[in-house]
Amino acid sequence: MTGQADASQVPALEMRGITKIYPGVVANDGITIDVRPGEIHALLGENGAGKTTLMNVLYGLARPNEGQILLDGQPVEIADPADAIRRGITMVHQHFMLVPVFSVAENVVLGDETMANPVFVDRREANRRIAELARRFGFDLDPNEKVGNLSVGQQQRVEILKALYREAKILVLDEPTAVLTPQETEQIFVLLRRLAEDGRSIIFISHKLYEVLEIADRITVIRRGRVIGERRPGETSEEDLAELMVGREVELTVDRGESHVAGPMLRVAGVRVLGDRGREIIPSLDLEIRAGEVLGIAGVAGNGQDELVQALIGLRPFAAGTVTLDGHDVTGYSPRQMNEAGVGYVPGDRHRYGMISAFPIYDNLVLTSYYRAPYARGLLRDDAAILRAAQEKVERFDIRTPTVTANAGTLSGGNQQKLVVAREFDRPLKLLVLDQPTRGLDVGSIEFIHHQILAQRDVGAAVLLVSAELDEIMEMSDRIGVMYRGRIVATLDGRTADKSEVGLLMATGASDRARAEGATA
Repeated sequence: MTGQADASQVPALEMRGITKIYPGVVANDGITIDVRPGEIHALLGENGAGKTTLMNVLYGLARPNEGQILLDGQPVEIADPADAIRRGITMVHQHFMLVPVFSVAENVVLGDETMANPVFVDRREANRRIAELARRFGFDLDPNEKVGNLSVGQQQRVEILKALYREAKILVLDEPTAVLTPQETEQIFVLLRRLAEDGRSIIFISHKLYEVLEIADRITVIRRGRVIGERRPGETSEEDLAELMVGREVELTVDRGESHVAGPMLRVAGVRVLGDRGREIIPSLDLEIRAGEVLGIAGVAGNGQDELVQALIGLRPFAAGTVTLDGHDVTGYSPRQMNEAGVGYVPGDRHRYGMISAFPIYDNLVLTSYYRAPYARGLLRDDAAILRAAQEKVERFDIRTPTVTANAGTLSGGNQQKLVVAREFDRPLKLLVLDQPTRGLDVGSIEFIHHQILAQRDVGAAVLLVSAELDEIMEMSDRIGVMYRGRIVATLDGRTADKSEVGLLMATGASDRARAEGATA
């Protein structure tokens, strides 16, 4: 931890009595928090607890109904994000706001260009400022490198460098380690500590409780729009924080029990997959998942996981190879054909592939089955049956909504994810393809989803689990396949695999043991 914050200092930021009301929902109910100079202040809460709304108020994206914001002890009204940035407040979003074909320097200065004259950008001055910031805080970045060529961890640094270039004093980091390897996470933590030592104030939002305990100076927990408690890392535990967030005791590590593996359910042989621009993403891949087991795919984002999943469920054609499901050739099946063959799919991009935001919740819950009984009678929908089923799924999967007739787009991100999971898990399955199934979920929801996954495994489904959360892969998988540059470079036993070795395989495609053997060969 930083140890730089002084309780006697005037807070860099105070939010006093913030209340924000939307139709039918009190998102923030009199929330008061403060962040001191040089402090890393963690903000925890369930999905829908009000964290995002509170940060939207701070960043000028929402106006509070009541309450006050103070910067360095002075009351301010933040009109919009541009005003927030001018006042030294910057948000680093979980989904990076970068242009892949632009260089590091071009991304950093975009929207805040240093002008040599009214027409031309002063590239020399911009590069000088970027180089100075990089040297000061230990960034290992080439200003001329295209962002699309960088690792995910390096792209995270570019986002932080953008904030520093705009002279940010208060940084809000939303799930900053969500897609990083353990090694990249530790590097980001080193950087955050340097920023705190420099007097910057950091609001750290994360669902990873062990990370919060490692990096934060103070922790504020919000539940259902109210501050429930404040803790210091040395005075609390993961179990205590989880119970504060959810309001009950939470099982943080799921007991996966013994798997009862049967014969092969999914066989992938010699599969070759191309990317959107015709570039070969997966050169040749063989894969087998048996009934009654979870095969976890570990890998840094961008190594072919998305393309593999899309091809398996029919969203992307195979350039070569064959796929068999329960002994039947399903190569080239459409998404509907795969669905009818007994394949469930939870996509990594729920907005693009998992739901229709403008449709009501009850329609989204039957997107893959609206034309079948009991939701249809011949060519006619049975709206009463659809509404009854929707209400049952909302209650069973704890989807927080005032009504099933609300549009899916009004749900919080975590509740949108639970909506997709509720739809896909609610039928007999042969294969369950899960792409980031707990992304953005709180600890209580993760506990619930993990139990549901294991329940599917235990009734004989084959489960393919793709996740950027290495802990999730390690805890849930019977076997782990590490994917690097479109290939499975290692397959490990899920119960004995070493986390550091898996992280190294993800980052380099080789383990320390393999490197040592290669060096002595």
